[in-house]
This record gives sequence, structure tokens and C-alpha cells, in this order.
Amino acid sequence: MRRFEEVLEKAKGIPTCKVAVAAAEDEHVLEAVLAAKKQGIAEAVLVGDKEKILALATQCGVAADDLTIVHEANPAKAALEAVRLVSSGEAQVVMKGLIPTADFLRAVLNKDVGLRQGKQVLSHVAVMEIPGREKLLFMSDGAMNMRPDLPQKVQILKNVVHVAHALGLEKPRVAALAAVEVVNPDMPETVDAAALTKMCERGQIKGCIVDGPLALDNALSEEAAHHKGIVSEVAGRADVLLVPEIICGNMLYKAATFLAQGAVAGVVVGAKAPIVMTSRADSSAAKLQSIALAVLAAQPQK
Repeated sequence: MRRFEEVLEKAKGIPTCKVAVAAAEDEHVLEAVLAAKKQGIAEAVLVGDKEKILALATQCGVAADDLTIVHEANPAKAALEAVRLVSSGEAQVVMKGLIPTADFLRAVLNKDVGLRQGKQVLSHVAVMEIPGREKLLFMSDGAMNMRPDLPQKVQILKNVVHVAHALGLEKPRVAALAAVEVVNPDMPETVDAAALTKMCERGQIKGCIVDGPLALDNALSEEAAHHKGIVSEVAGRADVLLVPEIICGNMLYKAATFLAQGAVAGVVVGAKAPIVMTSRADSSAAKLQSIALAVLAAQPQK
């Protein structure tokens, strides 16, 4: 897929998916949820302060009869109820509304109703539409795991590949990023990148092509890769950027929005169901795109 319009269109073709929104009394979240319903992408259960939700809905010109609301004024309890709806199968996606991320994740990881799958790593997958680029670009993990070790990076890689498959990429090219394109024992991220590459070559990681370490320019520019003499199926043609730690991933995601004027979407995967956990700074359009991304990620993959 080259544009988010294609993501939205593909999500419309999926049997109706239901999104449980925790603390839904948030203007941009509500706008995104209402747009998803109008476009046939997803239905929603709004868990939160009913009076505030209805007031916002009135501003959007939506009648109360068109909404499914579960009243719970306490945000932490609203998050628990939204997660319970997903864990019980009454909804397929959970979304963060007007609640601190830590409180929301506490509900997601709750031992009784939470969505954790054993020791499976939860990670954030960003999808970015950058002006001047011919295709959507995937990136992980810029929001969940601070300094993942090699086993965690394997899980993060599998998670992002799952999302890429959901968007139609049968064998995504993954660039394991570092500051340089050579293995340097003094830079552990280069060693991890080389290990991931070898693990993919030997079939320990499937469904993608991995190469690394690669610097960002070598991953995205064929000209830069050529000048440095890098011969690779991935260099210059990466579909996925696997970042070594959260700081560079977070900066890359925000640079795509605020410097490159790109469009973005994000979803947390690795749990029993996709989790939409957008930033308060994200636009309602980014939130709508994230809902569509989660709807596609919720579908079983062959």
C-alpha cells in the first residue's frame, strides 16, 4: 500500500469490527471513532463519563441514539471495562481515550481481564506516509520498549511483520538500524542487528527479509547504499525500520509528522487484541488511520 486512503479502503472491506474506547470523553478520539463508524470501518463502545461523551457528541452533531455508551466516570475503571469487553470477545480492539497512558496500560496488563499473552512482548508499530516516498513506511518500536535486548527485538520484529502482512506486504524488507553499517562490538545495537540478520537467513525469523546493521540513509536511499558499496536486498528499499531503542524511534515518528509533514498511524500489537494508543498530539485523522490499522491487524493471518 502506498497511501493511507488504501488502508482505510481495505479496512472497510473487513466484517464489522468493534472498538472499545476507554475514557471516551476526548474530542479527537470521539471524532475518529465517529468517522470510523460513518465510513464503515468499525463500530464503537464508548466507556466513560456519559454526560461528557454526550456533550461532545452534540458538538459533532451526533444523536445519542447513534451511540453505544457504557457509563463509568472513573477513568481507571473505564479502562478496565473497555479491556474486559475485548478479553470477553464483545469487542476486537481497545483504544485509549482521555486517560494517562500508565493507567491505561495497567488495565491492559491486568491479571484478571487483561490482554497479555504469557511473556509475549507488546510493541508499538508506526506506519508513516512521507511526502516524496512511493510507499508506506513501517517503524518499530518507538513507544513501548525502552532498551530491548535481542530476544525482545525478535518479538518486536515479528510483531511489526505481522502488521506489514496485514497490509498486504507478503515479504517486507526490514532494516535493522544502527548509527553505522558495520558491526562494532562497542556498539551493541550493531551486534544485535547482525544477529537478527543471521537468524532470518537461517529461518528462525520468517515472513520477511532482514539486513543490518544499516544506517538510516543506507536503509532508505539506494544511492547512499551504492556509494558505500552495500549490496543487499534491503538497503535503499526498506519497508520496515527496526530501531534499536525507544528514543530514536520516538524522534523518528515525530519527525515524520512535524518536519516531513507526513501522515501517521500506530498500533500496539503482541497482546490478545490490537491496542490503539495514540498520542494526545495526534490529529483525529491520525487516530482514524490508527483505528483502521488496528482493524486490519485484528484479522487472523495465514
